[in-house]
Amino acid sequence: MGTRVFVARLAGTDVFDPIGDKVGRVHDVVSILPITGRAQVVGLVVEVSSRRRVFVPFSRVTAIEPGAVITTGLLNMRRFNQRPVETLIVSQLFDRVVTMRDGSGEVRIKDVAIERVMPREWRLTQLFVERVRKSTLGIKRSGETAVVGVNEVSSLVAQTGVQDATSLIAATEDLKPADLADLLNDLPSVRRQEVAAQLDDERLADVLEELPEDDSVEILTGLDVKRAADVLDVMQPDDAADLIAQMSPAAAANLLALMEPEEAADVRRLMRYEERTAGGLMTTEPVILPPDATVAQLLASVRREDIPPALAALVMIVRPPLEVPTGRYIGVVHIQKALREPPQTLLGTIVDTDVEAVAGDASIGTLTRILATYNLTALPVVDEDAHLLGAVSVDDVLDNLLPDDWREQDDDVTDAEMEERYDG
Repeated sequence: MGTRVFVARLAGTDVFDPIGDKVGRVHDVVSILPITGRAQVVGLVVEVSSRRRVFVPFSRVTAIEPGAVITTGLLNMRRFNQRPVETLIVSQLFDRVVTMRDGSGEVRIKDVAIERVMPREWRLTQLFVERVRKSTLGIKRSGETAVVGVNEVSSLVAQTGVQDATSLIAATEDLKPADLADLLNDLPSVRRQEVAAQLDDERLADVLEELPEDDSVEILTGLDVKRAADVLDVMQPDDAADLIAQMSPAAAANLLALMEPEEAADVRRLMRYEERTAGGLMTTEPVILPPDATVAQLLASVRREDIPPALAALVMIVRPPLEVPTGRYIGVVHIQKALREPPQTLLGTIVDTDVEAVAGDASIGTLTRILATYNLTALPVVDEDAHLLGAVSVDDVLDNLLPDDWREQDDDVTDAEMEERYDG
């Protein structure tokens, strides 16, 4: 009687209105898993624009076809807010380990089938699972796969022990750090920690730089302290300094002692400044070159993937040494100017000396006015002797001008919307 769909194939599917215009894509599926009784599927989480996800109840889904979900076209654009009784199938249920009721052992959920049982009612009916076997060393290994009914497993509602995040991480590997941070921010605290713990150091560092500080500190403190130090090592020094400053003095000292000496020195230098000043906002790792470097060397330097776009737009030109604090600051070379020059051109011949540097104690108001007045993406920061200390990027200034909760939903879900979500 119904339509059966496996969620792994549904995730990422484009969503269209009745006339064929694309309105978004499926991000996840929302279910309610009761301790006893049937598992209900109440709707879809649809990403309608960058970093914005909304709830679409199945009452507004008219068809699910290969490569397309068709809706009535009436979407509530309020940001999706997961309720405590809800489980996101992709984000939370995939990789959950459950026990077979026949006593054959544990299995790991790799996919979930949902099925329409009535015109406006969908249920979770089947699980695609992988056998979990323990080696003589106690390590869990994967075995054969099977499709089983939901009623053939127990402990579906809650994971016992730490849940794997392999499937979720694989499904999000193409997401930008800001989008992955937004996804993690929507997850329950326990699941967020499980996913963060299984990301590699560089990926986790990028995500922590995008999360609200409270969430980033929570994740860091939940990691093994050596792992936390390794992640801080690969973060931008200004972001690492902001997080360490939120921790207790003992925890901060412990982390700094475990970090690489050079990285820890940069962080300590930044922590001397007030939070909303140029010194407190700057990174100690802008692109820095001497005046006798060439345009070809500049282009190679800004091509590095770890350079944020705002800092790659202009290069700091200084006298040696090039490590901060550097020799005397000379000026900047704009990437657009460099692109119009022959590769062998010396940077000293095209340097812009009109971009004045700011002192470490310059206020955020001063930074904002200068960046806006001269249409800059970054500002050099120098000491009293004109030695370059770092650079403040426009995105760091924006992060401090926006409200602390700018990433969060600021509207509550009404009773009527909750009734629609659960009752169609």
